[in-house]
Amino acid sequence: MFTSQQFLPDSLLARITEIRVSDPGFSFRAARQRVLRIKLAPRGRLLILAADHPARNVTKVGNDALAMADRRDYLARIVRILLNQNVDGVMATMDILEDLLTFDGLLREAGAPALLDNRLLIASLNRGGLAGSAWELDDPMTGPTPASCREWRLDGAKTLLRVDLGDPASLKTLLACAQAITESNARELPMFLEPLPVSKTDKGYFVTKTPEALARLAGVASALGDSSRNLWLKLPYCDGYETVSRSTTLPILLLGGESAGDPAPFLKQLASALAAGPNVRGALVGRNVLYPGAEDPLAMAEAAGGIVHSGMAVETAIESMDAVRGRDLDWLTRALSHP
Repeated sequence: MFTSQQFLPDSLLARITEIRVSDPGFSFRAARQRVLRIKLAPRGRLLILAADHPARNVTKVGNDALAMADRRDYLARIVRILLNQNVDGVMATMDILEDLLTFDGLLREAGAPALLDNRLLIASLNRGGLAGSAWELDDPMTGPTPASCREWRLDGAKTLLRVDLGDPASLKTLLACAQAITESNARELPMFLEPLPVSKTDKGYFVTKTPEALARLAGVASALGDSSRNLWLKLPYCDGYETVSRSTTLPILLLGGESAGDPAPFLKQLASALAAGPNVRGALVGRNVLYPGAEDPLAMAEAAGGIVHSGMAVETAIESMDAVRGRDLDWLTRALSHP
């Protein structure tokens, strides 16, 4: 069983804070040393980990209201997943990316293999629409700019666009996303846009996961900004995903949503989505890989990577988890003490 305390002890997390105090520029220098990919998707498909939830006031997983508020546990799961080479990279807010870059710099100093070379680092740009807030659908760019993404030598940017046709705040976010796409294009920075049709209930906003609603909004999203040449869409699964696939020629990545607590449901959705059309090119998924119930996140990444990059059947992918489950739980400690 995976335990984050074993994989990332509190003593290692304390080193991150100490470096933030004593050498604030460490993560930036580490970013400048990172070996970048020549091509965004060399195999034509992508499996990217999403880790930008806490910045939008989202911390709940299952019955644990603060699961993603535990930064040591959150980082441990992210790094654990990045040990799998089928995971192309991570999308996160700058604080998370800086923590990962600090680990990467420490690994280089220890003479250990770097964690982030040839991996994609994608910055989440808008997190201002805090979950549960009165302004939730007014979601301005509160993270890095496309210009600062380039300065940090990041590989792309991501924006969230939730649209409620009855809420004027959605228009503000629509305009902000269009501007971010245009600014990213000026720097040839790939943009991953997550357009979600939503409606408000007594319990908050819920995504309308129907092929009709997703296809319509995909058509809107595909036309935002000055060009769609660097644009990828991140869309949830629904029955009839073929309709969603046919709504655009842009590449689509599947999102995961709330964790099912069991690997099988998401893996089945992933395989089904990939079969729905040639422009469905993988997944940009968070909680279903980070928090797969009692399963090891590394094993979950192994299964998802097998489906995305090797075309495995779901049953075969689940069987592949046995080979990595519980392996190298002391990897980070050993690597950072590398002679």
